[in-house]
Amino acid sequence: MSSFYDLKPLDSKNEAFDFSQLKGKVVLIVNVASKCGFTPQYKGLEELNQKFKDSGKFQILGFPCNQFGKQEPGSNEEIGQFCQLNYGVTFPVLNKIDVNGDKEDPVYKFLKSKKSGLLGLNRIKWNFEKFLIDQDGNVVERYSSLTKPIDISPKIEELLQQKIVK
Repeated sequence: MSSFYDLKPLDSKNEAFDFSQLKGKVVLIVNVASKCGFTPQYKGLEELNQKFKDSGKFQILGFPCNQFGKQEPGSNEEIGQFCQLNYGVTFPVLNKIDVNGDKEDPVYKFLKSKKSGLLGLNRIKWNFEKFLIDQDGNVVERYSSLTKPIDISPKIEELLQQKIVK
């Protein structure tokens, strides 16, 4: 993939979710899981979503992943229901994927190629790692699972204030 906007992962209904629709938006991508110690971060993610959604220039995308302690065993439908019922999630939670290994989703292959983690490691270490993408499709930050969503808020505000480069 040459560009973030060329990516077309599957949504929870196994239909293409074309990232070209995200042009001009700040995007936060998170690998999520329903049975993880970090699962309460869904609440913080939804709070970020509510805080910035009226700008029309911000989008959160959740990618369920069962690679870490088998903490996301459900179907796409079960995952969606869990997120809505327990955390009132209104941002898209897409198709369950692998974020590491032979079956790694192209989205994560792209993200990791642009921003390595701690000590230069590329692999995703655990659930709820976060990637922040600017309005031009550049991966500008990578946050560990320990980073609370609210702590990303100032960087999102900063990016939303920047002018889009054409």
